[in-house]
Amino acid sequence: MTDTMTTTRRLPLLALVGLALLGVPRVVLHDLDILQEGTLPNALFVALPLLIWIAVVLWRRVPRPLLTLLAVGAIHGVLLALTHQLLWNVSLAGDVPQLGGNLAGLDPTLESVIIRGFAAISSLVTGVVIGALTGLLAWALSLLRRRQEPVAG
Repeated sequence: MTDTMTTTRRLPLLALVGLALLGVPRVVLHDLDILQEGTLPNALFVALPLLIWIAVVLWRRVPRPLLTLLAVGAIHGVLLALTHQLLWNVSLAGDVPQLGGNLAGLDPTLESVIIRGFAAISSLVTGVVIGALTGLLAWALSLLRRRQEPVAG
């Protein structure tokens, strides 16, 4: 029987990027208005990548699942921000948001920079939060698995 240390592996950067990329098709399909919120296909495109993230870190017995999936989530957030920015004009179809209140009437270029900047920050935060939540779940599941494994003797 092998001990836990010999079966534990960190994921290489390429694997982290690959896992993060699993969420990009949903972003593209959503921004192109092909995938609708509240539908089964959307739910599958949302849940399956996250379940795969968790399955991979558990299968590979990653020593720090929370940190690993936090990194995957951060990379996903960057990809989310880039995808939204690249598809900005297509997804908004001329219905570009505008600032109001004291910021109404700003130069359109400055207004666009502000709105796009906040959208990018929102994407980054979303990715990190998703990574943290999936990482917490994977960490808890890995603790449960360790408690159920027989002690080598």
